[in-house]
Amino acid sequence: MVVLVYFWKLNLRSVPVAILHMAMDRLSLKQNKKITFFKSLGTGKGETFTPNDADARQWGLLVVIDSKEVDSFDSSRLIKSWRKISTSEYRAILQPISSHGLWSKREPFSQNQISDWKGPVAAITRARIKWAMNSKFWRAVPPVTVSLKSSPGLLSAIGIGEAPIGLQGTFSRWESGAALRTFAYQGPAHIAAIQATKDLDWYAEELFARFAIIQEHGGF
Repeated sequence: MVVLVYFWKLNLRSVPVAILHMAMDRLSLKQNKKITFFKSLGTGKGETFTPNDADARQWGLLVVIDSKEVDSFDSSRLIKSWRKISTSEYRAILQPISSHGLWSKREPFSQNQISDWKGPVAAITRARIKWAMNSKFWRAVPPVTVSLKSSPGLLSAIGIGEAPIGLQGTFSRWESGAALRTFAYQGPAHIAAIQATKDLDWYAEELFARFAIIQEHGGF
């Protein structure tokens, strides 16, 4: 199994079609027996990682799929229809390195993990925030954002989510696993956010996963 991640940039006139995709893609993805997990994603500009950051002109898709089916899925009607309305595409094939936590009560990245990887890595964070904790969570985000954007080894980062409020996440790319670990475990702002998470218990569900970037093209 591998993880396929897509991000598409659109013109504003294509946004209604993208919204329709978000509703309809679920049907065909659910019927594909080679896919074990999927999420259609909205994105943020990667500036504040709050609901104000939402970017209606960029949309994403994540699927966990049999590695033998990557080419077939990549040329499927679903992907072709996204490409038809997009102005650019980012696509990555990822292999899980480690994953902690749950996404929609599942552990989607627990299979086929690799331990010895020296190349670039990607990270996904995802959290379902307790409704009463949303305002406290957003106040904690700006210092972490500043720390993330200035972190040595960061290639790019955007916000991702299944809904504008309450379901928040990030997708980031790093030069190496060492650079990611330095940010996650040595950056003062991120350490403070981790401690606040323990103290305030603001997540109903959370996940942090690291991946080897096996192949990628395009940008976001």
